[in-house]
Amino acid sequence: MKVKRTLPDVEKKIFAFFRRNRRMPTYSEMVEIFGVRSKSVVHFWVKKLISAGALQKDAKGFLAPARLSLALPLAGDVCAGFPSPAEEELRDVISFDEYLVNRPENSFLLSVTGDSMSGAGIMDKDLVIVERGREPKNGDIILAEVDGNWTMKYFCKKGKAVTLEAANPKYPTIIPKEELRIAGVITAVVRKYHK
Repeated sequence: MKVKRTLPDVEKKIFAFFRRNRRMPTYSEMVEIFGVRSKSVVHFWVKKLISAGALQKDAKGFLAPARLSLALPLAGDVCAGFPSPAEEELRDVISFDEYLVNRPENSFLLSVTGDSMSGAGIMDKDLVIVERGREPKNGDIILAEVDGNWTMKYFCKKGKAVTLEAANPKYPTIIPKEELRIAGVITAVVRKYHK
């Protein structure tokens, strides 16, 4: 009996492997994953996934996810103040990569160490998304190299003077002495509570 495959089914199988193993499957592994007999069928599906924007090839020709492809149902709202009647209904499906990252080609993740931005809700071991090429505004949290050291702080500009301020009062304001290079603006923070 011939099994009918669809592009979404094939995509789900590849990304399930990717999430489990934290790497892309080889073509030989895809033969088994898709339940096909030859690599030519795998090539067909890979080409379709690249055309659909689900996969891409890096500079060396290796396959990589073009997006995280992790979508979860949005079941409604929850009150973080006083309790309210629960209304659980499927409202939408949200992909975290699309929700958190506006410009994936200019964005990257960093793991946070330290507590200088705890007042902004950014804690030790959180992940932050940094967007390169965005012009920082007063109050933005930025990643910057200041006099040879990297830091993440609030961007404050008055006239031509720029200072970097922590969100924790035990850290002093940083005033660049020789060099300030802004690497990007923090656009999102991700915190995981359980493994």
